Order: sequence, then structure tokens, then C-alpha cells
Amino acid sequence: MTDMPHAPDHSRLAHFPVTFFATVMGLAGLTLALHLAETRFGWGHLASQIALMVAIADFAAIAVLFVLKGLRHPGAIQAEWAHPVKLAFFPAISISLLLIATALRAEAPGAAGVVWSVGAAAQGVLTLAVISGWIGRRPFQPMHISPAWFIPAVGNVIVPVAGVPLGFVEVSWLFFSVGLMFWVVLLTLVMNRLIFHDPLPGRLLPTLVILIAPPAVAFLGWLQLNGGVLDAFARVLYYAAIGFAAIVAIQAQGFAKLPFALSWWALSFPVAALTIATLRFGELAGSGAHDLLGGAFLALLGMIVAGLIWRTLKAAAKGEICQPE
Repeated sequence: MTDMPHAPDHSRLAHFPVTFFATVMGLAGLTLALHLAETRFGWGHLASQIALMVAIADFAAIAVLFVLKGLRHPGAIQAEWAHPVKLAFFPAISISLLLIATALRAEAPGAAGVVWSVGAAAQGVLTLAVISGWIGRRPFQPMHISPAWFIPAVGNVIVPVAGVPLGFVEVSWLFFSVGLMFWVVLLTLVMNRLIFHDPLPGRLLPTLVILIAPPAVAFLGWLQLNGGVLDAFARVLYYAAIGFAAIVAIQAQGFAKLPFALSWWALSFPVAALTIATLRFGELAGSGAHDLLGGAFLALLGMIVAGLIWRTLKAAAKGEICQPE
């Protein structure tokens, strides 16, 4: 007697994490960094166009799977929303849309405007929802705080990067102001946790790199809002990003000892933001040193993203992803 075929097992889908959207942020960040480098150095735009297509395909695939998860396992979505770390990753969905819109602006401004509008609306809703979840419903302990909590603030300061060129100036000022203020508040909380409490657990150690993202992205947003003038505040933001990058570089020696997890994708977007900020600084300041530094960051970013793609595919092939924690 032969065995009856089993119904498809969707348990892996129940553990498909919202942190997967961090892969889109990394790929879209690489797209933007490549496009700026190609423009600055006259390389042609083939590489950035391929990267954009990969980022869009990645977002579409992850979005479909995440929607299916919500339909089949709504309790799993609720559990992620109640998780003190994973909650902060939900705005990665809207950030991915904003980054894709920014990358589309040069090739398809009409489509960019639509995608940006959806992303900005989602970013506003998710920012309010996440912050309300932090302060209104349940107590959090210091060990729950990590640099991942910067993600909602980063999403807000990304809005002007494409929003201003698309004509949404006042909306961009609104998001930038809220994001900048919450970055300052969260920076205080995160540094307090890092200095005065237990070290970050291994799986969250790569999120230290997120320290770089808020000032680097705020630098780019500020340039759009102030007409591209490299003023004193722009320099403060950029060199704050450089300072955080130096701090992270000192801590990075411990990363190699850690087993791979999706949280490693936290390495990619902050490095992309720093690369773009450095290339823009070199362009505006006419600084060859910053051009060289931007090129070095771009090479590092390429190695990071290639390594993350390889490790992710390898882990997926071994069935190590989408497992219960």
C-alpha cells in the first residue's frame, strides 16, 4: 500500500521574517551607489540598471511571500509585531519602496512618483504605529533596545532624497524633521544601552552598522532640502557618519566569529548610504580624497552585498532560513 500524498507544509512560510525586507534595502542602496558612481566617473549605467531590476524582483518576491504569510498565518505577523526587535523592521517595507522610487527617478519619473507616494504614505503610517507600539502598550527593558530601532527614523529622512526632486517639498520637510528629532532621541537610548547594559547578543551584533545610516541619509536629505549647498550642518551630518563608521570598524572584528543570520543584511544599506554620501561630498567639495574614499566604500559595498547574497543562498539551500527561533 503506497503512502497518500501529504498536503503542502506551509510551516516554513509562517517563519518567513519581516527582516527579509532588509535585503531589498541593501540591493536598492547598492543600485543608488552604483548609479552615482557611474554618473560621477562616466562608467555607463548598465550595472546600476541590473542592480535595480534585481532589487525590484527581490521586493516583489518578498512582498508576495509576506502577504501569503499574513493570509495563512496572521498570528505569526502579530507575533513579529509584538517582538521588541522585529517591530522596528516593519518600516523596512516602506523604506524599500522609497529607495526603489529614488532609483527609478532618473529612468521613469512618473513611476517613481507613484512608488514614492505609496512608500511615503506607508512610512508615515508605520512610523506612527511603531512609535505608538513603543510608548503606549507594553513596557520595554533596556536589553530590548538595539540599533535596529533607528530604522523608522532612517525611513523618514530618506523621504526628501526623492521627494524634493519630485515636487513634494513640504511633505519632505515634515518627514525629515520628525526623523531627525527621533534619531537624536533614539541615539541617546541606544548609546545608553550599549554602554551601561549587557552587550548585544550575537545575532544582533551586525546591527551596530545601522549607527552609520541616520547621519549619512540625513546628509543626503538635507542636501535636497537646502538646494545642494554643502553648508555647516551638512558637514556635521556627514562627518558624524564617518565617526560612527570608525566606531563600527573597531567593533567589526567580532563579526567574523558569528554564524550567518538575516540580521547580517544590516551591514549593507548603511555602507551604501555612507558610499553615496561620500561621493556626493566629493562632488560638491571638489575633493579628490573623498572621491577615492567613495570608490573604496563602493568596492567594500560590492563585496559585502556579494557575500551576503552568497551566504543567504547557501543558508536557504541548507534549510537554515525561515526556521523557528
